[in-house]
Amino acid sequence: MRDRLNLTLPVELIGRINELADRKKLPRSAIVEAAVSSFLSPDHADAREAAFARRLDRLSRQIQRMERDLGVTAETLALYVRFWLSITPPVPPDAHAAAQAKGRERFDGFVETLGKRLQKGQSFLREIPDDVPGAAPSEVSE
Repeated sequence: MRDRLNLTLPVELIGRINELADRKKLPRSAIVEAAVSSFLSPDHADAREAAFARRLDRLSRQIQRMERDLGVTAETLALYVRFWLSITPPVPPDAHAAAQAKGRERFDGFVETLGKRLQKGQSFLREIPDDVPGAAPSEVSE
């Protein structure tokens, strides 16, 4: 059963309804009915809010993981640099060329190993347990 309802709407809104009706090849009443139904439907708004909340929670967990990984990476680099600087003796001037060649060779090996690990999906950061003291817990599982 249907009942008639007369409305007064702003001219611009009627123009937009007319444009949509022409574009979709639908009667104006069907467009207005769908809009009113959507507006009055509490489920639609609740579902959208729940979807946004889930997405925001997921983004929050991803950011927490990124913060943790960045902290671990920075600390790892700092410890390595400190260790390297404390144990590496200065190179005599006449051995610079040989030391640079050896450094290039070692770096190439490092890059090759890193590439292989990344291709296999291996990650040093994933090897570190989440319960390391001082590291923020990782809540995103892979």
